[in-house]
Amino acid sequence: MTETPRDAAPASEIARDETAPNSSNAPASERARDVIAPNTPAAQNSPVLVLVRDLMFSSRIAATARAAAVPITLCRDPAQLASSPNSLRLIVDLNLPGSIDAAIQWKRLSPGREVIGFVSHVDAVTIAHARGAGFDDVLPRSRFVEQLPQLLT
Repeated sequence: MTETPRDAAPASEIARDETAPNSSNAPASERARDVIAPNTPAAQNSPVLVLVRDLMFSSRIAATARAAAVPITLCRDPAQLASSPNSLRLIVDLNLPGSIDAAIQWKRLSPGREVIGFVSHVDAVTIAHARGAGFDDVLPRSRFVEQLPQLLT
């Protein structure tokens, strides 16, 4: 078994490409728009707010947003929705406990905002609950993935 020297750089630093377009060292004009953290000044003006806890799925949404050059704010907690009051569209993972009530409260803060939910196609109870609560659209997860680029713009 080979030992790694204690002063060796961590693998995450070795793998980092400092010349990549998304690198923090790249000029803003060359960088794709980043995902905006909730509870920051930039989150106040993000056009799309995404409530999703699943790390892998949020990475997929963020990658799609970057490819479309659309800034988004990712939230993992329904209580964070109030930190982005100026967003025009909210995309919600309906598997997240408390997400339906929090999304409807967010929508009531300002008329004309859109709420789109996604959930497994077999979860008929959650689909009906979200539609009844006032969601503008509720999509099965597979259709959501297909339509994601259009939903972000």
